[in-house]
Amino acid sequence: MRYNERELLSLARQPAEKAAEIRMSVPKKGSVLKKRLVKLVVNFLFYFRTDEAEPIGALLLEHCKITKEEENVFSISFIEEPERKYCFECATEEQCQEWVEALRRASYEFLRRSLIFYRNEIQKMTGKDPLEQYGISEEARFQLGAQGQ
Repeated sequence: MRYNERELLSLARQPAEKAAEIRMSVPKKGSVLKKRLVKLVVNFLFYFRTDEAEPIGALLLEHCKITKEEENVFSISFIEEPERKYCFECATEEQCQEWVEALRRASYEFLRRSLIFYRNEIQKMTGKDPLEQYGISEEARFQLGAQGQ
């Protein structure tokens, strides 16, 4: 994926939907868990050393699988590279569950499915396509509906 490093750093500085210091391991380093500040911003999961302001990495939460591994542990792996797994250990099971739910809701795929669902529900209730009022073209509405079926 191509990205602009300055824009990514700017995004990392935005207010987070969720942030916490938790232990994590990255695939290249093996199973060593290190304390990191983990910050969810839109559909990016940034991770920082606890004493630094710049992120040391970022995960784009698209085409990924979020799995609860153990009571306090969840992982993120990517569909194209399932062996590339990031593990996270939370302080409590409740914190772990909150992270899993927040990460699952952060992806574009989830947001798109939600839009299609609510669009269809509104259309059933009102008989009108709610996207018309925003000037979304017939072609775009067709694509949106066709891909959701």
